[in-house]
Amino acid sequence: MKKTVLGALTVASFGLPAMAQDNIEVTLGVLNDRSGVYADLSGEGSVVAARMAVEDFDAASKGLDVEVISADHQNKPDIASNIARQWYDQDGVDAILDVPTSSTALAVADITAQANKILIDSGAGSTALTGEQCQPTTIHWTYDTAALAKGTGGAVTERGDTKWFFLTADYAFGHSLEEETMKIVEESGGEVVGSVRHPFPATDFSSFLLQAQGSGADVIGLANAGGDTVNAIKQASEFGITQAGQSLAALLMFITDVHALGAETAQGLVLTEAFYWDHDDDTREWSARFEEKFGSKPTMVHAGVYSGTMHYLRAVEATGSTDGDVVAEWMKANSFDDPLFGEGYVRKDGRVIHDMHLYEVKTPDESTGEWDLYKHVSTIPGEEAFLPMEGSGCAFANES
Repeated sequence: MKKTVLGALTVASFGLPAMAQDNIEVTLGVLNDRSGVYADLSGEGSVVAARMAVEDFDAASKGLDVEVISADHQNKPDIASNIARQWYDQDGVDAILDVPTSSTALAVADITAQANKILIDSGAGSTALTGEQCQPTTIHWTYDTAALAKGTGGAVTERGDTKWFFLTADYAFGHSLEEETMKIVEESGGEVVGSVRHPFPATDFSSFLLQAQGSGADVIGLANAGGDTVNAIKQASEFGITQAGQSLAALLMFITDVHALGAETAQGLVLTEAFYWDHDDDTREWSARFEEKFGSKPTMVHAGVYSGTMHYLRAVEATGSTDGDVVAEWMKANSFDDPLFGEGYVRKDGRVIHDMHLYEVKTPDESTGEWDLYKHVSTIPGEEAFLPMEGSGCAFANES
């Protein structure tokens, strides 16, 4: 665990004798995978993003004394829960950021609500975070499995790949992504001919890919993420699956995954993202600063940590409080126009509504540089991308 202290005490004069002004002390904990399959898409990059938000917000001049700490949850709910309890009970943490891996996020959300703190989740995907397991102090910022299914699942089926086989990570996120994509495939006129679940994380996908190959499916939907997705695509290429006519649909894929694979292997993959570094002038400017600090382009998870932290700090400044219920109420009552995500707002159930984007990986000939990997296909308006709040199963969301 390492700490970076940002902020300083200020002095008020205004013609009166100088006296120390009590700042609001804020401790932010970035809790994520720093050593496993999600380390590249999350990890230290999310800590860098949180620090950038504190710096760009100019927290010290606004009366906020902000500290950023971090820890590795190793994608294990028990470890994540123990860290969250220690942070809240002993270390004075006010908000936890990032938390990829849905099973760990759901565990941390419960503990956060009990402590009346804030969870701003950028890394997990399960719709349960704003559905049947919603908590009033959870803000789900970047993406979820419903938005991914709407984008990639719908686009692939509509282009003619109608028979699907799913290769699914066997935990909450994978199950949710498979379920949501199945709905979209069937609504779009497609059919699901089979599925298989693999351990999380996994290194050998050979037996699962052979089942998919023999299923007669047009497309193999990869309901996994990070290193699992990269390894599955590499092994599918080695088995000649795509060369034989079946296509792959990466239902959650990050720019770091595509970079690791290279355009030669990943070309033509369709994927859904909330953020891409080369989307517009604002994303390019911020991403250049991020790369200078971190050494690579940011993922949408990193961007979500930055934007969520900015909105949180605005709430603390406006309310003068770090109480979870007070901050959550302000965050939900005030919309934002964010340089990375555009216009958006936080619903009562904690789901952040912003546009999502469908991209296709460029061919090597189309790419002009190491990170020039996507071409924009379409924008999915936030109201269409995410599930409606009504009927979501969130107990408090539809209360008057």
